Amino acid sequence: MTSAQEAAQPSPEPVLQEDRLNYTPTAGSVSLARRRAARLVTQWGHPELAWSTALVVSELATNALLHGSLRDRLFQVRTTLRPKILRIEVSDPRGERLPCPRIAEDDECFGRGLHIVSQLADRWGTQPRSVGKTVYAEIDVRTDTAR
Repeated sequence: MTSAQEAAQPSPEPVLQEDRLNYTPTAGSVSLARRRAARLVTQWGHPELAWSTALVVSELATNALLHGSLRDRLFQVRTTLRPKILRIEVSDPRGERLPCPRIAEDDECFGRGLHIVSQLADRWGTQPRSVGKTVYAEIDVRTDTAR
């Protein structure tokens, strides 16, 4: 990238708040991560985003547990608040198993998580890591409370 291209790209917004915690790949970790994220977002001054954040963390952490976990390997939840974006990231050690939305049958218990995430988040996607992957969701922070 040339210096002219670098100058044309906007610099990222500053990080206002950030939290990162590793969890054991057990069902109890999902509820711990969900409650922690909702509490932190509320403490960071955005209680209107607590419910959506909790549900997104729950869905992404559940996917990491069911589809991305390996024995004795932790998964990580990272929440970052910038002036205009709340970003939720869940990283796991299984980079070869990328999330794929599917259509669940009415009688199925699973298969709706990514559809829920896509309804609550303004954007979501994946990023490779040197080991594993990160699945992220971004929620735009609005100055008004209308969502």
